[in-house]
Amino acid sequence: MIIKIQNIISQINAAFVDNKKNEGIDSVSIDSRSLQNGSHTLFFALVGPNNDAHLYIKDLIGKGVQNFVVTHIPEDCLGQANFLIVKNTVSALQDFAAYYRSLFDFPIIGLTGSNGKTIVKEWLNFLLSPEYNIIRSPKSYNSQVGVPLSVIAGNEHHNFGIFEAGISTTSEMEKLERIIKPTIGILTNIGTAHDEGFADLEEKVKQKMLLFEHSEIVIYQKNELVDRFVSAKSKSFSWSFSNKEANVFISKKQKLDQNTLIFYHYKGNDFEIKIPFQDDASVENAISCLMVLLHLKYDETIIKNRMESLYPVEMRLKVKNGINNCSVIDDSYNSDFQSLKIALDFLEIQKQHQKKTLILSDIFQSGLSNEELYTKVSQLIVSNKITRVIGIGQTISSFQNKFANGTFFETTAEFIANFESLDFNNETILIKGARTFQFEQIVTALEEKTHETVLEINLNAISHNLNFFKSKLKPTTKMMVMVKAFGYGNGGFEIAKLLEHHKVDYLGVAFADEGITLKNAGITLPIMVLNPESTSFPAIIQYQLEPEIYSLKGLNAFLKIAEHKKLKQFPIHIKLDTGMHRLGFEANTIDALISTLKGNQTVAIKSILSHMATSDDLVHADFAKSQIDLFEKLSSKLMQELQIKPIRHILNTSGISNYPEAQYDMVRLGIGLYGVSNDTEEQKLLENVSTLKSIISQIRTISAGESVGYGRRFMAQKTTKIATIPIGYADGISRGWGNEVGFVLINNQKAPILGSVCMDMLMADVTGIDCSEGNSVIIFGESPTVNEMASKLNTIPYEILTSVSQRVKRVFYRE
Repeated sequence: MIIKIQNIISQINAAFVDNKKNEGIDSVSIDSRSLQNGSHTLFFALVGPNNDAHLYIKDLIGKGVQNFVVTHIPEDCLGQANFLIVKNTVSALQDFAAYYRSLFDFPIIGLTGSNGKTIVKEWLNFLLSPEYNIIRSPKSYNSQVGVPLSVIAGNEHHNFGIFEAGISTTSEMEKLERIIKPTIGILTNIGTAHDEGFADLEEKVKQKMLLFEHSEIVIYQKNELVDRFVSAKSKSFSWSFSNKEANVFISKKQKLDQNTLIFYHYKGNDFEIKIPFQDDASVENAISCLMVLLHLKYDETIIKNRMESLYPVEMRLKVKNGINNCSVIDDSYNSDFQSLKIALDFLEIQKQHQKKTLILSDIFQSGLSNEELYTKVSQLIVSNKITRVIGIGQTISSFQNKFANGTFFETTAEFIANFESLDFNNETILIKGARTFQFEQIVTALEEKTHETVLEINLNAISHNLNFFKSKLKPTTKMMVMVKAFGYGNGGFEIAKLLEHHKVDYLGVAFADEGITLKNAGITLPIMVLNPESTSFPAIIQYQLEPEIYSLKGLNAFLKIAEHKKLKQFPIHIKLDTGMHRLGFEANTIDALISTLKGNQTVAIKSILSHMATSDDLVHADFAKSQIDLFEKLSSKLMQELQIKPIRHILNTSGISNYPEAQYDMVRLGIGLYGVSNDTEEQKLLENVSTLKSIISQIRTISAGESVGYGRRFMAQKTTKIATIPIGYADGISRGWGNEVGFVLINNQKAPILGSVCMDMLMADVTGIDCSEGNSVIIFGESPTVNEMASKLNTIPYEILTSVSQRVKRVFYRE
């Protein structure tokens, strides 16, 4: 749909500066890194606490973008594009989305609640798609920016919408309500998420219910508090397990094999449905979907058949190790045009090889004709520089002439039959398919075969934590992020690639081989090597790494090699010892350092740094301040004597929070990126990054007097149910975590570890826990946290994270 610029100007209350090229708008973008087309795109230059998109406008004009919503016109850009000048670009984006929503008149479901929004949305899409062409929020796009982008993705071919709305404090929902304008409202549930943003539960409910201010009907689990906030303009449509006054009374739940039978009473009659889940959350989410089908007057038989066919919703894009040195991005349950854009953005962030392959099924519910859809898909693939396309499905195969370097199959079975001939090797593979194509078979074929223990790394949480610490910095302060020790055990390249995407200034590694690995993988950020050995200096020079120099011996050794190679102004970093007494030039060596470097053109001092010994412990604040004072004195002397203005940095993660006055020119973020803080209040504001998971291999029951494990260190006092879990000290689990000191989490219940931790296994007490062989087991994550483990083991979280062995598969995901 083409929208005229003049219409947009009036809707967002903008001043217009025109370059006389006005072709209208058919797409919107907020991310300069993933922008797909030029002249018909309207780019909103959003300004956040850590980034300002106005900085990228000149580059975007060079790429052909002609239309911008800005708060000011950057220098050298006047007359080169159309500029719509507004007071606030986020508000303008929301205004435009509200206008865009007004152009359509079809049913819209608005979802809010503490949990379950995305699952209910995806299930409703499945349940309703045979009758409707649905536009829905991609992934979990439910924020002040995500909601407008979701709504703007609709077009005149859609006839039903499903959008999520998430809030974390007051005064947010009114903005989302005017954008979504739902005709049908669903409140999934009210839990504890984001409690800190509201005075009490009543305020939280009141704020969430504002989404349904103008809805025709509101679906929710009957509750006196919620009842009070249903708008007088809306009709209540409630359900309940206990209150027979609800519109739908759930009279009974019965677990049967892996299913649940749900018996309900509606309009004087009794019915039942079966869903293929047993957990309480899935039952409640399924009931929310049932309520929509009842409201829309679906036939009883259709309801029963479709509810029985519900499936697990995978809400994550996962990166896995693949065969033949491939990397596999698994998005195998979802295929629509908007989520394809998101997945291709993720591919660009996480690509580990020059070669990029897309395996794509037919795309459903695009709202476009097939001709228009696959033309757009082809353009998207070209703009993302995909090396080869493998299309699966009759429709995409019929448009194969639109794709260069493509291979096509009508079915997944045909692809599997030809798998060996496709020669997957040294490439990043995005697998993107609609559920009906069963692309999990392709994932299984491409995934490297490892044991069932995995370390899941949440890339959203890393981004959140990075931005949290960025928010503490002055606008001019740079940031180095430490990715040493395999990214604190979480994975080096994958995290480095994400940090590069977020435009951090430096990466830090401990040894040269870590930096070389990152350079070979395509990382272009400058990388400082903190502990370079003299034998690694030639490699450091070859790979353009930047060494930390901490002694005269090391400096002279590096200068000798650098002079032999006739280098000029090669960047080095000078480490000062201000009290840590580990590495660095001490005060009595500064004169000799100055003498060696004065007039030397072979190297250039890129930065001067030191390391604080007690930044995390305010009991030693006086000592920390003495380190800062000494650093100021010594670094100033170096700068004055050598007539240089290098970057200075002394703060690590704890220092960023505890000594903000010492930010200097740059800070070094380490363990905080990975969601760990020694400050209780700060810890609440960080998100957990790493979850170590395994499965139950076997369950057995032992009698009183029987023992478990080596040395018979656990003797049963009563009949005890034991679960064996395939993870041990060779995977990084401390032997001290055994013998009932530690526990694992199974189905949200604590299971104490019995006896000694073995090399490859541990045993847990699951007496009283409803579990089966194959069930998931959490070793650490949200519970127990690495802080809890470290405290019980009398160690530090660093050791817990970095101890996870390389044989444990890392799976990176984005919600």
